[in-house]
Amino acid sequence: MMKAANDTAIHRRLIDGLYTEAMLLADEARSYFDEAGRAEREALDPLVRVGFSCESLKVTTRLMHVIAWLMTQRAADVGELDRSDLLHPSRRLGHAPVFDADLVSALPATARAMIAASADLHRRVARLDEAQQGLATPSPARSLQSRIAAAF
Repeated sequence: MMKAANDTAIHRRLIDGLYTEAMLLADEARSYFDEAGRAEREALDPLVRVGFSCESLKVTTRLMHVIAWLMTQRAADVGELDRSDLLHPSRRLGHAPVFDADLVSALPATARAMIAASADLHRRVARLDEAQQGLATPSPARSLQSRIAAAF
């Protein structure tokens, strides 16, 4: 029982940390794409400018999927949702839109950083979602640990 309580506390801290990171990144992205990045966007070639706008929407989509997933986890942690509800497909993390690497390389440095940060955050949360669903590939270190434990 103690291990389960400890696991729950660790899970809650992990989710809270990711939630804080996601909210800060969402605020930074909104500020940049709505305000500070406007002058940078206007200085771009018209076709790249359209790409800039598309990529800003992709950043927002990635972040909103992450935030929704984290809020669902928090709801389960406080008992508003049953843990079994987290296994339903509607509670899964939404797919991350893929970015065009060639286009991204033509964007200003801050836009590239926002795109990379949102993709990285989504990737990390996707690993948690997959693990929760039992879909994650086993860790090589854990596999080795299991083999050593079985040998002794």
